[in-house]
Amino acid sequence: MNRRTVIRSATGVAALATFGVAEGTAGTAFAATSSSSSSSSTSAAYSLELDPTAWSYDATNDVYYQIGKVYVANPAATDYENLSIYVPGAYLTATANSDGTTYTAKADPKGTVGAYSGRTAPIVIPVNTPGYAQQAPATSYSYTSVSAYLEAGLVYVWPGLRGRDSSTSTRSDAAPWGVTDLKAAVRFLRYNRSVLPGSTDDIVLFGMSGGGAQDTVAGASGDSPLFDPYLRTIGAAMEDAQGRPLSDAVAGVMAWCPITDLAEANLSYEWNMGQFASTSTRASGTWTSAYSADLAKAWPKYLNRLGLRDEHGKRLELTESSNGTYLSGSYYDHLIGVIITSLNHFLSDNTFPYTITTQGGPPGSGQTGTSTTYETVADYIAHLNTASTWVTYDATTNTATVSGLDGFVNSQKTANKPVGAFDGYSRGQGENSVFAMGLDAPSHFAPLTRDVIKANETTYATYSDWDSAYGSAAYDSDFAKKDSVGKDMAWRGDAYNPLYFLSPAFDGYRRSRVARHWRIRTGIMQGDTANTTEINIQLALLNYGIRDVDFATVWAQAHTMAERTGDSTTNFISWVESVVKK
Repeated sequence: MNRRTVIRSATGVAALATFGVAEGTAGTAFAATSSSSSSSSTSAAYSLELDPTAWSYDATNDVYYQIGKVYVANPAATDYENLSIYVPGAYLTATANSDGTTYTAKADPKGTVGAYSGRTAPIVIPVNTPGYAQQAPATSYSYTSVSAYLEAGLVYVWPGLRGRDSSTSTRSDAAPWGVTDLKAAVRFLRYNRSVLPGSTDDIVLFGMSGGGAQDTVAGASGDSPLFDPYLRTIGAAMEDAQGRPLSDAVAGVMAWCPITDLAEANLSYEWNMGQFASTSTRASGTWTSAYSADLAKAWPKYLNRLGLRDEHGKRLELTESSNGTYLSGSYYDHLIGVIITSLNHFLSDNTFPYTITTQGGPPGSGQTGTSTTYETVADYIAHLNTASTWVTYDATTNTATVSGLDGFVNSQKTANKPVGAFDGYSRGQGENSVFAMGLDAPSHFAPLTRDVIKANETTYATYSDWDSAYGSAAYDSDFAKKDSVGKDMAWRGDAYNPLYFLSPAFDGYRRSRVARHWRIRTGIMQGDTANTTEINIQLALLNYGIRDVDFATVWAQAHTMAERTGDSTTNFISWVESVVKK
């Protein structure tokens, strides 16, 4: 059967999905119009069809599943580019095969579990890629890992995804391959929608940290032409069996602590936190201390170009201030408002005595933190004001106000990364490997950082700890290199920047299909990224016209699956049910 590879044009041909993605110039929700085509699967190594005779069955828990289905026709890495599907038993009608172990099944749209049927059940996809690492696919069946989702009536799809740590001597899996694989998996599900239970209109991604970042990128970049050459290379499903274009746009995104907006992250980190630090790479007399100050000064110029507005339509900008670096203006006031809201939610959500446990290390590291119990709210406020008085508490209303960013940062959000927190001056940060040009070849990726280095390189060279290898020429050299698909760093960086698709400051604005439903949670204490990261995603989504953005910055939480109350899995499942149209 011939299937054509399609480059999307600006006109769509299908109706908006029930769960929905936002309007854009790229067409409607889950279709795209062909402007050119080429044969890509006549001699494909793998079939894109899901085999309805290959289901396995867990009779104890009434679950049908398939493990290890390759989801592209020409995979670069079969050990990663395969997925597993887990379906509540009510959604399939099956008969046992003669082998005694597998089943032939067809979808039963009338079967029900909880609030859903075999026709309406949303499909949820985990993106567990810390630091933009790879996501290993399932190699065997385990009910425990998927039980909460299936018992709620959801269809669970677990794709393997390549990432910064899965490259080999002959293959680079660096950006944008992780999100490309995720998009290919979504397309595979739509290719097989006639035999797959659940609603392929209602696909929801969820992830934390680098996983939250990649599902944010995927949610903002639905059907973006930036990914087309990558999708074609691996034989992703671009059309269904009848020649109708397919889409990789998703309906919803759940992102905890998304480490994203990497293009400007060096700058925002120094503005938000670095300017208040004076140790290690920010110690006086080092070139990196001067570098920190220059990065902090450069970020407000970038921020003001974004043209962000609050929910009332007010333009949010930073202006110069007498103390600190641009600690004034409507954007600064908005940030302080987010901090105050977070603290007051904490005071209203919790009772005292209250025990706060600091995070001992990255999620999953096994490192334990320290726990401190505060007997009263007054005790806790006194703790916050230990170094300086920056919180004022009103016991009558049980509310607090915050005087400024410096007191908050020094108390709750100290920088734990060196200057050049994301694009390291010696290419030593984890994110440099996200954009590596090959095995053990980390690369610079941030033009805004290069611009700061280039503008101040003569001054930096006067410091004894400066090395000419840190200069702008190293950035320019990395930016000029092209990957296996022939794309340079500018193309790849844009593909991994959600604001490229959400902000009118960038060429990708309204050239993608943006998910309509978003839930974003972040721990306010994390030193892994600036407060501005999640705030700007939220604002850009609202400014884009996305009405359903459930956003919260959670007090007393760090880099974790932060929730104001309850647990993250239960809250996510409840959120999906609250926004999907059954």
